[in-house]
Amino acid sequence: MNKWMKRLEKQSTTTLLIAVAVMLIALLLPSKIALLGTALFFVIFSFLQPQQSILFLVMYVNIRPFLIEVNSGLKLIGDLIIFVVFAWTLFTFRHTIRSLFTFKWFEWSYFAFILFGSIIGWLNDVIPTAIIFQIRTFFIMYLLYYTISRMTLTNDWLKKLAWVTVWLNIVMSLHGLIEKLSLRQLLLPEEWKYKVLSATNFVRIYGLAGNPNSLALSLFFGIIGLIFLQHMYQGAKYKWTFRVLLVLFFGILVLTYSRGTWISALTFAVVFIVMTRKWYLLKRLAIAGITSIILIYYPVNLAVDYIQELGVPIEQKPPTTGSIGERFGETFDEKNLALMTESGRFFYIRKGFEIFGDHPITGTGFGSFGGSATLSYGSPIYDHYGISSDIYGGKYFYSDNQYIQVIAETGVIGVFIFALFLLSMLWFFWKSRKTNFGVFMIALWISTGVSGMYYNIWELKMYTLFYFILLGAFVAMSKSTERQVKTTNG
Repeated sequence: MNKWMKRLEKQSTTTLLIAVAVMLIALLLPSKIALLGTALFFVIFSFLQPQQSILFLVMYVNIRPFLIEVNSGLKLIGDLIIFVVFAWTLFTFRHTIRSLFTFKWFEWSYFAFILFGSIIGWLNDVIPTAIIFQIRTFFIMYLLYYTISRMTLTNDWLKKLAWVTVWLNIVMSLHGLIEKLSLRQLLLPEEWKYKVLSATNFVRIYGLAGNPNSLALSLFFGIIGLIFLQHMYQGAKYKWTFRVLLVLFFGILVLTYSRGTWISALTFAVVFIVMTRKWYLLKRLAIAGITSIILIYYPVNLAVDYIQELGVPIEQKPPTTGSIGERFGETFDEKNLALMTESGRFFYIRKGFEIFGDHPITGTGFGSFGGSATLSYGSPIYDHYGISSDIYGGKYFYSDNQYIQVIAETGVIGVFIFALFLLSMLWFFWKSRKTNFGVFMIALWISTGVSGMYYNIWELKMYTLFYFILLGAFVAMSKSTERQVKTTNG
């Protein structure tokens, strides 16, 4: 059995390609057959190849909105992989029970936060289904961390992770260009193709992620993957390939017009470069960024203007292709600020503090304000506080601010527990600040903290997928380093 498993491990690229092929073939099948077929295949694949299945998960989660829009039978693949690799971990360490119940401070804090928010939600009449939904949102990607942190990983696995992320973003970038140049008419599901968008959003690339901010965040990790591979292949191999791809990723990132991701990416880059003193990265990124503006951003927008002038028939035609200056200008536009105050981000922040004022100690619990659960199930307190929104087509809303959600739903106690979760994690990274991986995690932590100001960042599956995978890899490799030191000293 072990010999067969080792042989499978050597064929890692082949098995990964087979998994991709199965997914693509399933797109063409009736949904029920696709559901059963993919369920059977990925249960077996995940148990036999847990590390490879996690790499596949990176691809699947990022393009899941597109996949399930084409064929709903593919919707269970992600959950199946996560639960099977978790079960694999329990099975593998069944003889060392203690290792299964060894947690770090930030994990205990995370558990406490989830438990506290759930209890308070139940006491405030949030329906159990909504509470369970919110628990799942916070916990599902943590299971990946739990599994990966107990694996034996090497730099070779990180290299594979980087390659998968880069290849994923190559596909997403090329698809995004086709979407942009075809005025959202090619390679999109029918419902996406004819979705009514405002002129502000029409100019943005949505891509296979189905959301410009999600696409931008994926490209952010794609750029990180490229920088890592450039470090791993320091010779002439792939030199120009990486340079061209860096320009491509920067160009598509700009065309998403995702201000939040731009700010987060800049924060990450500044912290990492300053702490590591790798000043050459500043030059490399600046050159790639400027080149992408010249070779991708302007040519693509000019091409779109030309296509519009040809009178290509489309359901909706924006008045302009937009610009970076206009996108940032909208942030401080009087009409936009008024809208955010009346029914947008500022409105939610004000309402969040109003709820906090009435429930300062415990908040109103999970499933009561601006989270994934309320987006699906509503909230028992919305009518009382006069909360409604037309931003999501008359449905419920995300608070678009992780902190105001934590403040409103869990009060002072929850804020304290959540802060303990974040700060204990930072302290864990800080102890490894003399290593590149340690600094990387510090920079990612700070960048994530900034993102929480305008995203419900700890609820975004695509982002937490990357974060918890990298966190798990960091813990696993830290353990490996500790064992090597003990062996050398012993």
